[in-house]
Amino acid sequence: MGERKNAADARASQGFSTRAIHAGYEPDPLTGAVNVPIYASSTFAQDGVGGLRGGFEYARTGNPTRQALEGNAASIEGGTYGRAFASGMAATDALLRASLRPGDHLVIPDDAYGGTFRLIDKVFSQWGIEHTPAPVDDPEAIRAAMRPQTRLVWLETPTNPLLNIGDIEAVAEVAHAGGARLVVDNTFASPYLQQPLSLGADVVLHSATKYLGGHSDVVGGLLVTDDEELDADVAFLQNGSGGVPGPFDAYLVMRGIKTLGVRMERHCDNAEAVVDLLAGRPEVATVIYPGLPEHPGHEVAARQMRRFGGMISIRMAGGRAAAERLCARTEIFTLAESLGGIEALIEHPGAMTHASTAGSMLEVPDDLVRLSVGIEDAADLIADLEQALDGI
Repeated sequence: MGERKNAADARASQGFSTRAIHAGYEPDPLTGAVNVPIYASSTFAQDGVGGLRGGFEYARTGNPTRQALEGNAASIEGGTYGRAFASGMAATDALLRASLRPGDHLVIPDDAYGGTFRLIDKVFSQWGIEHTPAPVDDPEAIRAAMRPQTRLVWLETPTNPLLNIGDIEAVAEVAHAGGARLVVDNTFASPYLQQPLSLGADVVLHSATKYLGGHSDVVGGLLVTDDEELDADVAFLQNGSGGVPGPFDAYLVMRGIKTLGVRMERHCDNAEAVVDLLAGRPEVATVIYPGLPEHPGHEVAARQMRRFGGMISIRMAGGRAAAERLCARTEIFTLAESLGGIEALIEHPGAMTHASTAGSMLEVPDDLVRLSVGIEDAADLIADLEQALDGI
């Protein structure tokens, strides 16, 4: 254990990509394997009753492959404790249950991810948990939305799908002044582009399905915090409810994290090239991208992000019909839900990922199209969008 802690301390001073590749696992002393093994075992032999080898007894409670991922995730987020889950929603559910009790209240983004909104609005509301939407880019509106019973302020930045930007430091001050914890869903930015814990967040959430896994071949979730008490509560639910990833899924996420830095640079390069194209097209009424100087959150994003990410949203001049035609006409941009993989994806949020917000305060515009820009050759992505737009 002491050797593991010393290795973790040494990693803390290393660069992001070095930690992404090495943190959480040292080469196997027996075989020298440089990649973490996939420990496909549901149970572990004990040296006498209660004599656990390496602390492992049953795979729901702990697995060496999962433990390596958790240590890796904590390192790249600059945190102390990491917990892995079977999906981003499983991580969200565990965090909400660890933090809230009947009668409690939380503040959520007024353009939150549809799955998060559905869980809070349709499930947790049945157990006496109340919520209030507020714009992430207005700390004073968040302060006004808080109550004496507020236990969590839930922040996405950039938000999904409208790419609004929240000032993490400012919102952390508001949340803490009201006695609440600040949660930051860092899925869109990734730890490479943004480090919420260093800006005052109490816990960071990821759908590891997205940029962390990065290859559209695994579903997973992660929570990272410096709060020992919160981590203990989350760990209890992780084991007690059992929403954990299998060892192969944990391996795939960790495999993806190793190339996160280089992939994010290419995602950002390509997104900037696509934005330049879209900004000059008459079929596009509005291009929403934090890297644009006219984006209302540009200055905050420039301060708290390394670059501006691989996600773009646009509003079509021809309304919903034009949005649906664009989604149907692209060839390299695949019409599919999800995001953050190596391949370019396109979707209509109002009819797909955010359908659950229809009729609510969080309903998204029906002329909105969301692009997850992949790492293909930029010229091919631009040509694909040009031919698709030409036919509208």
